[in-house]
Amino acid sequence: MKSRMSLKEYMAIAPQKSSRYNKYGAKKTEYNGITFDSKAEAHRAYELDMLKHSGEVTKVEYQPSFDCIVNGKKICKYIADFKVTYADGHVEYEDTKGFKTPVYKIKKKLVEALFDIEIIET
Repeated sequence: MKSRMSLKEYMAIAPQKSSRYNKYGAKKTEYNGITFDSKAEAHRAYELDMLKHSGEVTKVEYQPSFDCIVNGKKICKYIADFKVTYADGHVEYEDTKGFKTPVYKIKKKLVEALFDIEIIET
C-alpha cells in the first residue's frame, strides 16, 4: 500500500508560483532607478525624460495622488502616473493604461470633476 505525501513533501517538489502577479499582464519595469507598474509606464517616463532634456518639459512628478472627498467623507484615493509641467507653464496629469476598468473610469471622472483637471490617457 502506498503512503500519502505530506504537505511539506509536496511543497518541496511542487513548482513555485509567484504570489505577485498582475491579472492584466502588466510587468513591473525599472527605469532610471524607479520601478514602474508596467513597461508602458516606464516607456512613458523615458519619453518624458527626453522631453525634459529637450527643454519642452520642465518638471515631471511621479504618482501624484488625489483624495476624493465629498460632503466631508473620503470616497477614494486616485493616483495618476505623472504630473507634467511644460515650459509654457501648463500642467498635465497623465495615466498610462492598457486596460480601463470600470472602477478606474469612475475614479477618473470623479477626480476631474472635483479638482477641475483633465487626466490624459497615454
